[in-house]
Amino acid sequence: METRRLELLAELSRLGSMRAAADVLGTTTSTVSQQIAVLAREMGTPLIEPAGRRVRLTPAGRRLAEHAVTILAAVQAAQLDLGPEAEPNGTLRVAGFTTAFRAYLLPAITELTATHPRVRVLVREHEPAEARQLLAADQADLALVYDYNLAPAAADPAMHRTPLWTARWGLGVPDGQAAAGQAAVGQAAAGPTTLDAFARYRAHDWIGNSRNTADEDVIRTLAAMAGFTPRITHQADSLDLVQDLITAGLGVGLLPVGHPTRPGVSILPLTGPDVELRAYALTRHGRLHWPPLALVTSLLQRASRQSGEKVRSGASE
Repeated sequence: METRRLELLAELSRLGSMRAAADVLGTTTSTVSQQIAVLAREMGTPLIEPAGRRVRLTPAGRRLAEHAVTILAAVQAAQLDLGPEAEPNGTLRVAGFTTAFRAYLLPAITELTATHPRVRVLVREHEPAEARQLLAADQADLALVYDYNLAPAAADPAMHRTPLWTARWGLGVPDGQAAAGQAAVGQAAAGPTTLDAFARYRAHDWIGNSRNTADEDVIRTLAAMAGFTPRITHQADSLDLVQDLITAGLGVGLLPVGHPTRPGVSILPLTGPDVELRAYALTRHGRLHWPPLALVTSLLQRASRQSGEKVRSGASE
């Protein structure tokens, strides 16, 4: 049943003539007659009957016209609620990794509570592969994921990718070994290059991620460039646990530069090649214009820009 036919019937009921209904809706009398006839066949009952030189609605026609008014109002309300210019309203399901939630999404949710209280955000913590699967299965509306410049994730043609922020990563090592490592390669001021740093720790155990292979891919790639095969013996999803393992002397592993470190842990900057994490917002094609999704994505983009400006400002001081 097409809403256009219901609209014709509603106008016929309101105005009392096909000509008047046609004029209001910008069509012809014959079109009104034909569409009402189609609607009658769809409903299985006559909707109009002759009344002299004009027509009038049958009891079934009058009843359907009453329903039509309600149905058309509901359709209009849905268009206003879901259109690109609509006030954001609804529940947004977000799957993503911990850092994205803590540093970017949770502050956005706090802002939404004050500015758009009709938007509700459901949070599900997952690593990138898991978040992508939830998005593909329509169990999430937005996936916050990451990859590395040295381990890029394959693009999915069914997904729209919005770049968010980038972050430099370094090598987390026991505190006393950081200065010794820099001195050993003769670059105490600038720090060792990435391959120098990796080569120095070739005999150490290495710490990978228990829920994402990208970290391990980066470690293996750089180790191969430095001429050895890393012994990845530990896996941890938590950055805090990675630091605990380093402090306990159980290995070395990748950590974000600028991440707060506990006593006993230092982060060696890695340069030549750099190691960079790249964060993205993934949505299914065709859904980015849904107001709650567009709003939250824009807030994440804004927070990412502000974070990048702070980093650049601090580096220039």
